[in-house]
Amino acid sequence: MLKKKSAYVWPVVVLLVFSLILTASTVGTRADAQSVSNTRHFTAYIHNFDSANGTLNLTADEMEWYEGGAADQVFAEREPEAAAELGGTPDGYYIVNDSDVLTTYPVADNATVYMQIYDHTGQPEDIDIEWNESISLEKLMAQFSNTNLLDISEFPYHITTQDGVITSIVQQYLP
Repeated sequence: MLKKKSAYVWPVVVLLVFSLILTASTVGTRADAQSVSNTRHFTAYIHNFDSANGTLNLTADEMEWYEGGAADQVFAEREPEAAAELGGTPDGYYIVNDSDVLTTYPVADNATVYMQIYDHTGQPEDIDIEWNESISLEKLMAQFSNTNLLDISEFPYHITTQDGVITSIVQQYLP
């Protein structure tokens, strides 16, 4: 009887050892396969555009953008007296920009740009909101240098990068 038990125990022990070894190596493999995407979304004020060595670069000051309940919460934490008086953020959003660090990013040639408001014609009466209007990078850069009627550098922009390169720029309208 003792002989029969050992005949079953050894194969079970061997299987247990192999399963532990294989499971341990599988865990490492799974970690590599589930690596984080290199896509990043952030909000920033755009300071300028420049071309260096044939690459378009955008220099921006990143900031934190809050909307709705999150905006009310941060507003109450940072400005309790104003929050108590107003009951929340005045316009449903709140911006925190505690750093003046500027960062320069390359911009993809095919980056998309969506604007909410800009100077279409040079006439004040033609400046109107057009939600998510697609424009070219060239038009965006021209608008940055045209501050006669509307300075679009005063608006925040939601930016998407892929592997450190800007692929999308979306202007945030501020009332």
